[in-house]
Amino acid sequence: MSQAQTPHRRRFRKGAVRAASLMERSIRTVGESRGFAVSRLLTCWPEVAGEAIAKICQPVEVSFGRGPLGATLTVLTTGAQAPMLEMQKEQLRERVNACYGYQAIRRIHITQTAPTGFGETAAGYTPPERTLDPAVIKAARETATDVGDADLRAALERLGTNVLSKKKDRP
Repeated sequence: MSQAQTPHRRRFRKGAVRAASLMERSIRTVGESRGFAVSRLLTCWPEVAGEAIAKICQPVEVSFGRGPLGATLTVLTTGAQAPMLEMQKEQLRERVNACYGYQAIRRIHITQTAPTGFGETAAGYTPPERTLDPAVIKAARETATDVGDADLRAALERLGTNVLSKKKDRP
């Protein structure tokens, strides 16, 4: 049996290969797990939705109902942009269905969230500035002087500064 006839062997080409072709299988697998039968909806979202709509929202999930047609597209947007997106839902639905090639999407569900993710710093929050007592900084530096590693010494100085400043804040 030749190599062309065995389906389990991968073909290797000489020369450069497009990065998109290397990632295609992974993108398809992840997209299908979220209900995106057409990965083009994810990879080319600004082209599908239009630049104005793509700036304010991103697709999250496509959930198919029990019937053959009539899926729901869930998009993620910020709270301030949700009313604007609500008015453009029909236009967005037509554009997404044009990407699928048939009337696959029946509803669009808008989910509002903060402009940053859960793992990132909350929007608009800046920690309060602390003024540290020079005596506390000096005491922390003296405590860590015996440590040979510079990175470890700096970490211990920060820890000592935090611990000693907390003790001074308490009555």
